[in-house]
Amino acid sequence: MSEFLIISGMSGAGRSTAAATFEDLGWFVIDNMPASLLPKVAELVEGGSEAERVALVIGRGRGDKADDVRPAVESLRMANAHVRVLFLDASDGVLVRRYEGTRRRHPLTPQAEASGSLAEAVSSERVALDNLRTYADLVIDTSQLNVHQLRQRLTEVFHGDGSEGDLRLQIVSFGFKHGIPLDVDMVFDARFLPNPHWVEELRPLTGLDVKVREYVIAFPDSVAFLDKVGELLDFLVPKYKLEGKSYLTVAVGCTGGQHRSVVLAEELADRLRVAGAKPVVRHRDLAKVFS
Repeated sequence: MSEFLIISGMSGAGRSTAAATFEDLGWFVIDNMPASLLPKVAELVEGGSEAERVALVIGRGRGDKADDVRPAVESLRMANAHVRVLFLDASDGVLVRRYEGTRRRHPLTPQAEASGSLAEAVSSERVALDNLRTYADLVIDTSQLNVHQLRQRLTEVFHGDGSEGDLRLQIVSFGFKHGIPLDVDMVFDARFLPNPHWVEELRPLTGLDVKVREYVIAFPDSVAFLDKVGELLDFLVPKYKLEGKSYLTVAVGCTGGQHRSVVLAEELADRLRVAGAKPVVRHRDLAKVFS
């Protein structure tokens, strides 16, 4: 049975990069396809194509096509096809800057010509795609990602031999001062723990350094935190699998995303691996420490 991935999202959020990445990963990619043709393409693929993994990039984000996606996907799922929906997003300000930087015309600009506002075109598209974003199996916020980082993120999530029914788990560390991630399912706040930032010898280090790890884990509350979050995930992951969820992203935050959250994300991932899971760990804000 072929695996289908529907790629949609805001214009300027990275669909072209996603299409190129999936081609490099060995997927058969069809770009800029109307959602209404999804069932026909799936029928042709299942009817004799050798393509096992097919990525379909939907309609350049035009809002008038968004409502066609959900019924098409549900139709495929009723026919027992393995279908997932990926939505690429970014903040309005970032999208406006990207279009201004490339001098490209936004697909919905004609609808905003009365005011000539690029910001209005972005806002109109967001409203049109809101239901599709909610429906997606996975949302990736590309606001803080460059082209290379987006390729790496997609490769981490989709590379491998994952079979139908797998739940792909990601643990993310972040700093609250840089903003809460928009593309996560659960957020845990570790700021109640003592901060290594106030220990002079630990301040320049990160949660990947042994000394910082030992400092954070030495507190009983850190161990209790890991035990309780681990217990919660032990309960929830099988439930999510039964419900058909394909992706689960868990975020752990501290003040700057340098010490506590990094340690706890790594420790939580290790515990999940012992339990048989294969989580991917991402430290969103660690690079900011050295920038």
